[in-house]
Amino acid sequence: MTLQQLKYLLAIADSGLNITAAAERLYTSQPGISKQLKLLEQELGVQLFTRKGKSLVAITPAGRDVITRARKIMREVQNIRSLAREMSGEQEGTLSIATTHTQARYVLPEVIREFRERYPKINLELHQGTSEQIAELISANRADFAIATGSRQLFPTLTILPCYEWDRIVLVPRGHPLANHQGPITVEELAGFPLITYVFNATGESSFKRAFADQGLEPQVVFTARDADIIKTYVRMGMGVGVVASMAYERADERDLVALDAVELFPRVTTWLGFRRDGVLRGYMADFIALFAPHLAPELIRRAAELPTQADVDALLAATPLPLRSGPPQAG
Repeated sequence: MTLQQLKYLLAIADSGLNITAAAERLYTSQPGISKQLKLLEQELGVQLFTRKGKSLVAITPAGRDVITRARKIMREVQNIRSLAREMSGEQEGTLSIATTHTQARYVLPEVIREFRERYPKINLELHQGTSEQIAELISANRADFAIATGSRQLFPTLTILPCYEWDRIVLVPRGHPLANHQGPITVEELAGFPLITYVFNATGESSFKRAFADQGLEPQVVFTARDADIIKTYVRMGMGVGVVASMAYERADERDLVALDAVELFPRVTTWLGFRRDGVLRGYMADFIALFAPHLAPELIRRAAELPTQADVDALLAATPLPLRSGPPQAG
């Protein structure tokens, strides 16, 4: 058994059992991967995939167990390499971040700019998606950091650090009946309009939906998107009332959109950053976290990374206040 065979095995699993796609991912040949897979199965004495002709159609129970352990082995191989680079003082490598559009568009640009100035030899990869897609990237070992809001249950293998809190706002075009609303808007009032907001998690859990359900109401959600800019576009078209993160409201939006405070409508939410508990947190990785969450001192980040469970991390950070991130002041 070789590390190359395990690498090929994981590539097949992560490419939908398509050997040709796995070969393209690894810049190698399809016959070469097929040969190494056959040798691996012969050595192990078990069939890792069920086949139909020359095609792989499913992973066998034994294959699932082997793949799970192969992922752990390859992570440890990467950890050893990272540890060696850290000990040698080498400041080269790749930092891969999986996050949502809101973070990538409105929060990360300044952080990444400053990080690049400090570490010009570190290659940055930014993947955008839903919480479920981010979890898949982490599971496939294709991302070092996950940055998301809520959905912590999807990331049981990560050390999760709370980074900041934020509120939602309600967006309407100027001239909309709510544009000159006086005083706090209510859930009952909002329920009377078609709504546009973020895509809901596949689990169905949503503080947005819960705010309506607690009042015995059902929101009229007519459109969802993962991109706040898309939501704002359709609000401008008059398709509905938008509900977005406060940091997504920019100065340029004040020309034709009005932001209404929604602090009393929806619970405040927390954005977090997570990294693998069994990984090596290199110096530049800790510095990135400190840039993204300045309230977390580097030493505190290091201590959190050494703790064995998320419960220990939560206890360590329980007394650390979180900053509140918001957009520009509301236009008059």
